[in-house]
Amino acid sequence: MLTPRPYQQAAIASIYDYFGRKAGHPIVVIPTAGGKSLVMASFIHGVLEQWPDQRILVVTHVQELIAQNYAELIGLWPDAPAGIYSAGLGKRDLGARVLFAGIQSIHKRAYDVQQCDLVLIDEAHLIPGASDTMYRRFLDTLARINPHLKVIGFTATPYRLDSGMLHEGDGALFTDIAYEVSVRDLIDAGFLCPLISKAAATRLDVAGVGSRGGEFIPSQLQAAVDKEAITRAAIDEVVAYGRDRRSWLAFCSGVEHAQHVAQEIRGRGFSCATIFGDTPKAERERILAAFKRGEIRALASMGVLTTGFNAPAVDLIAMLRPTKSAGLYVQMAGRGTRLFAGKDNCLVLDFAGNVARHGPIDAVNPSAPGKGDGEPPTKICPNCDSIIAIAAMECPDCGHAFPPPKVKIDATASTLEVLSTGQPQWVTVSDVSYDLHEKPGKPPSLLVSYRCGMVRHREWVCIEHDGYARQKAVQWWQRRAPGRPVPGTVEQALLQADSLRVPVEIAVRPSGRFTEIVGARLP
Repeated sequence: MLTPRPYQQAAIASIYDYFGRKAGHPIVVIPTAGGKSLVMASFIHGVLEQWPDQRILVVTHVQELIAQNYAELIGLWPDAPAGIYSAGLGKRDLGARVLFAGIQSIHKRAYDVQQCDLVLIDEAHLIPGASDTMYRRFLDTLARINPHLKVIGFTATPYRLDSGMLHEGDGALFTDIAYEVSVRDLIDAGFLCPLISKAAATRLDVAGVGSRGGEFIPSQLQAAVDKEAITRAAIDEVVAYGRDRRSWLAFCSGVEHAQHVAQEIRGRGFSCATIFGDTPKAERERILAAFKRGEIRALASMGVLTTGFNAPAVDLIAMLRPTKSAGLYVQMAGRGTRLFAGKDNCLVLDFAGNVARHGPIDAVNPSAPGKGDGEPPTKICPNCDSIIAIAAMECPDCGHAFPPPKVKIDATASTLEVLSTGQPQWVTVSDVSYDLHEKPGKPPSLLVSYRCGMVRHREWVCIEHDGYARQKAVQWWQRRAPGRPVPGTVEQALLQADSLRVPVEIAVRPSGRFTEIVGARLP
């Protein structure tokens, strides 16, 4: 039997904890290749063990994901009372207690489904923000049948191009993020494969390409980047960097662009196939199977392979599709994070400027709708051409040490501290969560996690400790809950967490590999 990893177990526990504290529709955020299918399967198994009469739907939009999620549950629980409802898969098991369904097939069948207690939505970021959509009409009907319906979203990217964070804004379906684990955390723990990036000499020029709905207009984008000389130069770089790599994946800006990319790869003696949204199912399955077996070196795609695609051997990604969507960028890069025997890392060749446009994938901060297109600061390592954060003092790929910044001496003596771990920076807080944190041999503490854009900053409030740590916890509580007694235990604190004052901003500064919270502005 498959055993969930610690972070997967924590995700499941967070769902139970969420519903134990409040009503709403939470989101679980786990990076691409982090095993969302196993989290869903384990959660479903646990629910039905405790409450056998529950009816559960698992809904998504891609038939590959429907099949994968169903197979994950059967692998964990061979006797699961599960079925599939999908026209594309030729299955219509409408009466199954656990029903894996495609939204395109099931959205008009809510009254046939009847009583449903839980809906799990995979790739929740693909639910349109508008209220009059297949998903929203289907869920609204299920909620009329059962007003106690609970909806849980699962995604690697909890934001949408047109409306920002999935749980924010008027009419948002989801209400909170119940659990999140970062790409960096899973890479550091050895659960995901590291990504490395190189600054490509060839750059796709999108000057003059218009935008619609916050994204580049497809026809204009393909016309701008599908240039023979540019494609040849880019593929020269792909071949130079990828000659010793096993499996290449190229994301292209249009069907014709992908065909030209494939031609250039094949012209250099490497096998390459193309995959599009309208590729016939049988041909698509044949190509993907051959690619996974290593019989095809490269795939050039347009509009597909960003979700529901599992090819662990991919160790080179060529980004030939510029995008203003932070989510699409993260999904493309995430295709290379799966572990595979003999694979040390996955190289991302960014011809599209996406890394500069959105920042590293573990620190993406998507713009809110209507905000500008300013690029996050990055720099290029002069030794190995990796694209890294502007503040990095050492290249994580080759170890190159950057010189310290030049110091400008002011004629006036400074009143700042002589020793400091860094200059504090004020960041806006969009969400706060509270959890019990336990460490062997130590009293438990209250873990407070602040969401600031797509980054989380954490602090530990030592309510059950002694001495100075307890004094600081008392001061923290008195600011957040003026006039109320300071709790003696973390459990008592969690019972009051929903009524605590939430900071508008917090001040953070670097502290080793992490950040330290040194101030808060309360409303």
